[in-house]
Amino acid sequence: MEPEILQKLLESVAAGDISPIAALDKLKHFDFEQVGDFAKIDHHRTLRTGFPEVIWGPGKTPDQIVEIIEAMRGRNSAVMATRIEPEVFEQLQQKIPDLCYYQKARICAISANSPTPQHPGTVTIISAGTADLAVAEEAAVTAELCGFQVRRLWDVGVAGIHRLLSNRHVIVGADVLIAVAGMEGALASVVAGLADCPVIAVPTSVGYGASFGGIAPLLTMLNSCAAGVGVVNIDNGFGAAILACQILRSAGKVKRRGEGEKGREGEELETPSLSSD
Repeated sequence: MEPEILQKLLESVAAGDISPIAALDKLKHFDFEQVGDFAKIDHHRTLRTGFPEVIWGPGKTPDQIVEIIEAMRGRNSAVMATRIEPEVFEQLQQKIPDLCYYQKARICAISANSPTPQHPGTVTIISAGTADLAVAEEAAVTAELCGFQVRRLWDVGVAGIHRLLSNRHVIVGADVLIAVAGMEGALASVVAGLADCPVIAVPTSVGYGASFGGIAPLLTMLNSCAAGVGVVNIDNGFGAAILACQILRSAGKVKRRGEGEKGREGEELETPSLSSD
């Protein structure tokens, strides 16, 4: 449940617009909701973490995904399912006509948010090669659905490093960076050596046999000589995006806290002192 929805519900009870019994009915699935005999939806996750639960598509039948989406859509501003193949989406759309599909990212979603970013800060995503785009787009679409502005820079791998260096202004202007690369995974180290912001490295399973399905770039990124690099799991564009969004949200909280402290200091300074005539 979104914090704003809960606040409006409580305000409606306080104003007498809705009865406590009706409010209780709305809150009876506050912690989680049982869906069939196969899922328990965590409606409380947005209040705890700032982001709603997301549906992992593989391993679920289309009917199960439909039931989960329908249970979530009334309580979240965005409902998202990852790793949805086109043929699965076709089955889902027959029962949920307003479901959107981002084919490159393999994500389907229902979102009440406008395209305009809802939160400050930009998630900049850089991919090494065209073959990495599925993972890079998963990260990009996830961040956008979470309400953040995204900047994309594709096909700038180290095999032609001049492509990356000619876009150095993109790196310099980033608030948080996600570097997506397969093969040997060197892109993250190069980017982190140029950036003054957090860098999240995403190894992909792209590469020949000795890349071991993404193990080689994973180890390269974990052993980066550049400081400030965090590494997520192989092909985990979704996880990288959520981490990037959490970093930006935390930065916003720190900024607001600092502004609040300055305001209180100013009030203290402006308080007139007692004096005798």
